[in-house]
Amino acid sequence: MDEMKYVLLTEVLGQWKAQIIENMLKTDGIEVVLIQDSLSQSTYFNPFATVQVYVPKEEFQQASELLKQFEETFKNDDEEEDEE
Repeated sequence: MDEMKYVLLTEVLGQWKAQIIENMLKTDGIEVVLIQDSLSQSTYFNPFATVQVYVPKEEFQQASELLKQFEETFKNDDEEEDEE
């Protein structure tokens, strides 16, 4: 079997957050694959299910740095809202 071409960048809770990360990475030209775990066999969509974000192995370092910047921005925004 060939070596895996994609590696797990992160896991997030909720499709909405995964899509924000996906769009941010794609803006920088990084390919993204999202895989959402199914919590049950029901036909209902669960917007808070765990989503795994995969990126090409050769772009992992760049994606990791972008994700770190993104998370720091979110953290700083949350802290500013708490101060108000």
